[in-house]
Amino acid sequence: MIARIYQPARNAMTSGTAKTHHWVLEYGPSEARELDPLMGWTASGDMQTQVKMRFDTKEAALDYARENGIEVQVVEPHKRKPNIRPGGYGDNFATNRRGPWTH
Repeated sequence: MIARIYQPARNAMTSGTAKTHHWVLEYGPSEARELDPLMGWTASGDMQTQVKMRFDTKEAALDYARENGIEVQVVEPHKRKPNIRPGGYGDNFATNRRGPWTH
């Protein structure tokens, strides 16, 4: 079974970067999912796919995998330039605006 070590991407619904500074070790599936004939749900007897371990650094995650004999695949994150406006949100309500604030 191969585990994956990655740094989570930011949530697409926000511009914040919370929960993206740690590294995650996540196990891959070791058996195929099967379809429940009555309800139509997918099921699996593989409990390790539910395990997600968080680490402060990539090296800590790699050390844990090495100590426990886990084969890993490291996925490097795509770094983005931060979108920081000079005035920020407070600039919307500034008294010295050049033009009217309309929607």
